[in-house]
Amino acid sequence: MDFESLRVDRDGHVAELVLRGPGKGNALGPAFWREMPEALKLLEADDSVRCVLLRGEGRDFTYGLDLPGMLDSLGPLIMGENTAAERTRLHRMILSMQGATEGLARMTKPVVAALHGWCIGGGLNLVAAADIRFAELSARFSLREVKLAIVADMGALQRLPRVIGEGNTRELALTGRDFDAAEALRLGLVTKVLETPEALLSHARAVAQQVAANPPLVVQGIKQVMNYCDGKSVEDGLRYVAAWNAAFLQSQDLGEAFAAFAERRPPTFQGK
Repeated sequence: MDFESLRVDRDGHVAELVLRGPGKGNALGPAFWREMPEALKLLEADDSVRCVLLRGEGRDFTYGLDLPGMLDSLGPLIMGENTAAERTRLHRMILSMQGATEGLARMTKPVVAALHGWCIGGGLNLVAAADIRFAELSARFSLREVKLAIVADMGALQRLPRVIGEGNTRELALTGRDFDAAEALRLGLVTKVLETPEALLSHARAVAQQVAANPPLVVQGIKQVMNYCDGKSVEDGLRYVAAWNAAFLQSQDLGEAFAAFAERRPPTFQGK
């Protein structure tokens, strides 16, 4: 995978998706919005990938939207004559950009996010789509679009209420204020805060490997069942998971789990 804004590293069944610019602070510019959906499609189609670890290269996760980098494409649409044609092109552009965050949310493979330094605006929209989030002690966050006269449109307003609650999301979105890793932990945005960037990466990698060691189709089933159940009644969720297990419970991995238990050894799951 040869990308300008991303790098994909592999360690067994874990793929590390690394933000690397080219904008300052891994800012999300034209290359990112073009390449991220393509990278996610490739990872989704690769059956050897069982878990994705999302992180940033350098001092920060990401500064968010690369305003200077996006000026050529956004400028004519937001500073033009406000014609219907311009509004239509801008609408299409926003929907296209949403493919980066939506592609992450819709992946059947679980996504672990390791957050250090700044995670601003579009970055927070991005990690809202992850399944598990960890932060380093000095990490700083901001849902800052309001400061730029923009309504956040990459998923944070839709997903963060499920993670940190409606009231907390409204406060962060309406003020655009900064908050630290300790507050992110209290809010439930992250589930653990590590002391150093090295400890963060080591912990995130260990958790990703734990996830990847489990039967991959079951792991994907857990994610899909939980995604389906969001906003549904318990009864609806129970009916869905009953149908899911009726269809997918029987597997070679289930037999391997029973055999490993009987033989008192670690199981080796093949996704079959």
